[in-house]
Amino acid sequence: MTKELYYESAYISEFFAEVIKCERSENKAYKGRYEVVLDRTAFFPEQGGQGSDIGVLEFDDGKSVAGIEHVSIGSEIRHIADKEIPVGTRVRGVIDFARRFSNMQQHTGEHIFSGLVNSEYGYNNVGFHLSDSEVTMDYDGVLTAENIRKLEIKANEAIWANLDVICEFPEADKLSEIPYRSKKELSGDVRIVTIPGIDICACCAPHVNRTGEIGMLKVVGLQNYKGGVRVNILCGRRALLYLQGEHDIVGELTALLTTSADKVVTSVKRAFDDNSNMKSELSQARETLIGYEISEIVQVTSSDISGGIFVNAAEDDIYVVKDNAYDSNMLRKLVNSLSEHKKGYCGAFAGSQESGYRFIIASGASGKDCKALCDKLRTEFGAKGGGSNAMVQGSLNVADLRSVLDSLT
Repeated sequence: MTKELYYESAYISEFFAEVIKCERSENKAYKGRYEVVLDRTAFFPEQGGQGSDIGVLEFDDGKSVAGIEHVSIGSEIRHIADKEIPVGTRVRGVIDFARRFSNMQQHTGEHIFSGLVNSEYGYNNVGFHLSDSEVTMDYDGVLTAENIRKLEIKANEAIWANLDVICEFPEADKLSEIPYRSKKELSGDVRIVTIPGIDICACCAPHVNRTGEIGMLKVVGLQNYKGGVRVNILCGRRALLYLQGEHDIVGELTALLTTSADKVVTSVKRAFDDNSNMKSELSQARETLIGYEISEIVQVTSSDISGGIFVNAAEDDIYVVKDNAYDSNMLRKLVNSLSEHKKGYCGAFAGSQESGYRFIIASGASGKDCKALCDKLRTEFGAKGGGSNAMVQGSLNVADLRSVLDSLT
């Protein structure tokens, strides 16, 4: 049995131990690595929704170092090391304490927030995940944005009160009298984490000694999830870095919009409205332009290479080439207008040799089979796309679009 030093103190970052087992891992995730069992450890293993500690094991010779990338727990605590360590070797364990302390801040912050959710709304924490990038809690009831705002303030007030965080293994008779939270039925030794007046919860993870060490708590996400909600939080340094990033974004926006921070939202809404109006005006102008173009295009009786118009007069087919400025809506309008004047295939291609070409082809009054033409483009030129007998659309990448259009006309 490995002695678990993290239960003696969450602040132990270095310790000495002896290797009592070392085996090459059979787990595919750790191929080529070794599973090391120590007689004592301060490395917290992955459990309770939280990732494990990482760090190194230094050999007694002062030269050899084995990196610990993961610690798992089953029938025994196994340290996943990048090299073999002979049984009986005395090692010095060094934990990445910056990462450990960050996890302590996040986890104690979660207890505060979940305790408040339980006492204020009666909801239970039914899911928890703590990694290097996120902290999520799932609750079995719905919380609104306003609920979250109030909970966030109360959670930070609990942090600023610098309350004790008490971690203990109560005797069985005392444990039966404690109204603690737990996501599952527990037996045997149960570790209880108490934050007076805020939360009492069963938990195996390292925690800070006092809530003030958390620094701050920021809710960064809220979404409906399985009949309840999923809440994302960040605490301590993680929260600070998040807020710095948000502040930088607001700063860039105020500079771009030449406004103050309190008017950014109004300025952005105004910019969106202006953009929407310009898009509407541009769309109207394009439709007018297409109308003028159609009146000229339908009069072309032979291929006008310089004008990007390819005609098969005998079949009454016509294909028009445009640049990337023509979006899919414009292409469709152009093709629909052409099909009102021509009996054969009416197609439009937009793009360039570098970016590739988008195409839409419709059938005029004669009702030609567009799917057959699309099959030809796929087979001979590697085009992608599909559609119906009346209209097809897709894309293709060719060095010479003219050769494609010559084959169609």
